[in-house]
Amino acid sequence: MLVILVIFCIGELTEGSKNATMKTVIHDMFDNYDKTLPPRYDKVGVDKQVEVKINVFVHSMFSLSESKMEYSMSMFLRERWLDERLKYNNTINISRVELDKFYFESVWMPDMYILSEKESQYHDVTVPNKLLHIYPDGTVQYSAKVTGIFSCLMYLKMYPFDTQTCTMELESYGHSTETMKFVWNDNAITLAPDIQFPQFSVINYSYYNCDRDYYGIIYPCIGVLFILERQYTYHIIQIYLPSILTVVLSWVNFWLDCSAVPARITLGLLTVLTMTTQSSAARADLPQVSYIKAIDVYMALCLTFVFLGLLEFAFVNVLTRAGTKSDKSETNLDEKMVETSKQQRECRLNNVSSTFQSYEKQKQNNSSRKSTRPGLIPFLSVSPHGNVSPSAVDKMSRVAFPAAFFLFNLFYWMYYFVLER
Repeated sequence: MLVILVIFCIGELTEGSKNATMKTVIHDMFDNYDKTLPPRYDKVGVDKQVEVKINVFVHSMFSLSESKMEYSMSMFLRERWLDERLKYNNTINISRVELDKFYFESVWMPDMYILSEKESQYHDVTVPNKLLHIYPDGTVQYSAKVTGIFSCLMYLKMYPFDTQTCTMELESYGHSTETMKFVWNDNAITLAPDIQFPQFSVINYSYYNCDRDYYGIIYPCIGVLFILERQYTYHIIQIYLPSILTVVLSWVNFWLDCSAVPARITLGLLTVLTMTTQSSAARADLPQVSYIKAIDVYMALCLTFVFLGLLEFAFVNVLTRAGTKSDKSETNLDEKMVETSKQQRECRLNNVSSTFQSYEKQKQNNSSRKSTRPGLIPFLSVSPHGNVSPSAVDKMSRVAFPAAFFLFNLFYWMYYFVLER
C-alpha cells in the first residue's frame, strides 16, 4: 500500500509539473507579443517578406448557376507561415501547441480574402471549425472550413455542349509584396473523390500566380482554375428529343386531305405553339446574353420548320379554293350554252332570219367567253408552265421537309461536335 501511494504521488507531481510547463510555454509565447505587427517587421529588404504557404482541400462543389454566373463550394483553407516571435523551447516533448479558440484573435494572421467571393461563411457547428497550431520553430498552421458562393464568368456560345472555366483567387487586402507573398504549398489543390455537379464534371484544375499592381503597389495573389464540362444528357432528353418529335408531328399535315381544313389548322397551330413554349422553357434558366447559343440555333430552326409547315397548308388551301371556284365557273358556263341552244331552235322554227341573227349572236358570245376563260389559269399557276394541284404540293412536301430537316441535323451535330471541339 505504501508503494502504491508513493507511485500515485509521483504521478500527480509529474502531471502537475507538465501542466505548469504548458502554461508557462503559452505564457512566454505571448509575453510581449504584438499581433498588430507582421512577423518580420524589424527586417529590411527581402528578409522583411513573410512567405505564406497555402493549401486548399475542396470538400464539395454543389451548385452552379448559369443565370447568376456563380458556383458554390465548401473547402478547407489552410495557411502556414513562420513567426519567430512564437517559437519556444520544447522542454515538454510535444510536436506542436494546439491553441484554443480564445487565442485565435491573439495571433497575427495574413489579411487574405477571396477576390471572386459573393457570399461566404465560416462553420460554427458544433464549435468553430478552425484550428491554430504553433510548432517549436515558430511555424504557425491555420486552417478553417469555408463555404461560399463565388462568381464565374461563363461563355455560353456552345451551350449545352460547353466547357466552363471557373477561377478562385486569393489576394492580400493591405500587405504588399514588400512585406508578404503567397505561394502554393505541396499538394496545393486537393479535391474530394465524390465531388460532382448535377450537370457538370470537374475534368481538370490548375493553380497560378496573379500578383496585381494597384496604383504602383504590387499585392500578392494566387489563384486556382477549375475546368468544368457540362453533361448534356438532360438537354438531349428534355429539349432536343421533344423538339424533334414536334417537328415530325407537323409533317402529319401533308398526309391529311386538302379539304380537312379544321384538322390541318389545329395541328399546325398546335405544333407552332408547342415549339414556342419549348423554346421559352429552354432559355428560362439562361442569362440574356448578346450572342447566339447552340440551343438557340436548334430551337429557332425547329420553330421555322413547323411554321413553314403551317404556311404550306395555307398555300394548299388557296390552291384548293381556287380550283373549286374554277369548276363552278365552268359549270355555269355550260348551263348557259345549253339554254342558248334551246332558244335558237325555237327561233329557227319561227323565223329563219331571226335564227340566223341569234346564231351569229351566240357565236359572238361564245367567242367572247372563250377569250375570258383563260384568265383563271394564271391565278392557279405557280409557274409559267402550268398549274400545280394541291395534292402535288403535299406530295412534294412529304419528301422536301424531312430531307431538309435531316440535312440540318447532320450539319448541326457535326458542327458542334466536330468543328467546334
